[in-house]
Amino acid sequence: MNNPRMPSNVPDFVTSHLRQYLDTGGEEGHLWDSTGMGDHGGIPTLLLTTIGRSSGQGIVTPLIYGKAGDAYVVVASKGGAPVNPHWYLNLDANPEVEVQVMTEQFKARARTATGEERAGLWDLMVSIYPTYTQLQGKTEREIPVVVLEKD
Repeated sequence: MNNPRMPSNVPDFVTSHLRQYLDTGGEEGHLWDSTGMGDHGGIPTLLLTTIGRSSGQGIVTPLIYGKAGDAYVVVASKGGAPVNPHWYLNLDANPEVEVQVMTEQFKARARTATGEERAGLWDLMVSIYPTYTQLQGKTEREIPVVVLEKD
């Protein structure tokens, strides 16, 4: 997925965070400061590159992540919107993705967790970013939890 493009129609803070991550090759941007108060730890983020359903181009998106064994876990919250984010629709159409965690880049296969697995992974992700609970309360859809397994 050479030269992926940034997602369109995202808030400026997402674009800024993504640029920092990409421009430094992952040396900076791994820990996202959700408070805007400077680097006081932060929330771990990875870069997920999916193939656009219509464009066929790679699209890179920064996402909060957790770890479950060797797999990475992300949440398709879209701020509690009534529809799933474009990156989720893209990986639903083509689960072959690329992932960058700090400076490490690898190919992975994405799948949506269900049932008890989803419940456990949801709890993991809420422990990392408690705001997910509020976002779930804003929408009637069950927010997908996605597992990214290295190829």
